[in-house]
This record gives sequence, structure tokens and C-alpha cells, in this order.
Amino acid sequence: MEITRTNSKHKDFVSLVKLLDAELAQADGADHQFYAQFNTIEKLNHVVLVHCDGEVCACGAIKALDSDTMEVKRMYVIQNKRNQGLASIVLEELENWSSDLSYKRCVLETGKKLLGAKELYLKNGFRIIPNYGQYIGIENSICFEKML
Repeated sequence: MEITRTNSKHKDFVSLVKLLDAELAQADGADHQFYAQFNTIEKLNHVVLVHCDGEVCACGAIKALDSDTMEVKRMYVIQNKRNQGLASIVLEELENWSSDLSYKRCVLETGKKLLGAKELYLKNGFRIIPNYGQYIGIENSICFEKML
């Protein structure tokens, strides 16, 4: 397994995001266009990739939300590598990178229908918080926070 810090221009990240977006389009249904507007990757300068046996198998990213907070974005593990701890590895690397950059907390939003995502974040020390920013009042969103 190899962990790489890169940016959103990396071809392996772009390929995983296409898979992620296809899965989210199914899960989100009619709400997908609303969420998609907040998930562009052009300005993501902090991307983590995990390669397993030479193939990209997981990713995640962070972007500054404010001077103290990084927002976790675009978490994804390919289907045949799920339930092997790779998402937790990506998340830990994103948290470490946030700390390296002197941020004090990480926040994120996920869909209420994505039960595996909710379990992942709780298992990794995140706590549920009131919806923030563009997710305030969005019934199908659930937001999390972790102090670093």
C-alpha cells in the first residue's frame, strides 16, 4: 500500500471521483444536482490517494473552510477494497495533513442515506454537529466535526 499527497489534477483522483459521482447520483436521486455544485474538484490542493498493488483504490481531500477549519471532501474507496480500513487510513492522513497546516478541526457533510459513511466518521472520532453553511436546513444531510 502506498499513500500519496497530491492535488486534484492527479489522474487517479479524477478517475476515482468519476466513480464516486456515479454512486452518489444513484444514492442522492433528485437531490444529486444540489450536492454536485459543492463537490467540484478544480480547487482542491490537498488530496490523498491510496494505491494497493499498484492500482488506485481510495481517495479523499481537504479544503480550507475558514482559518481554523478544513472540510473533508470526496472520500471514496473502490468497491472491491471496502471494509479493509482504507477509508480510515485516508481520513487519518487528511487529519494529519490538516494538523501539519495548523488547522484546529475538520468538518464534513455526508448524506443520511450513506450509513457506511456515518459509521466511518463516528468510528474515527467525529461527532455529529448542526448542519453548517450550504447544508443548513437540508434534511438529507448530516454534518460532523473533529477537533485535531
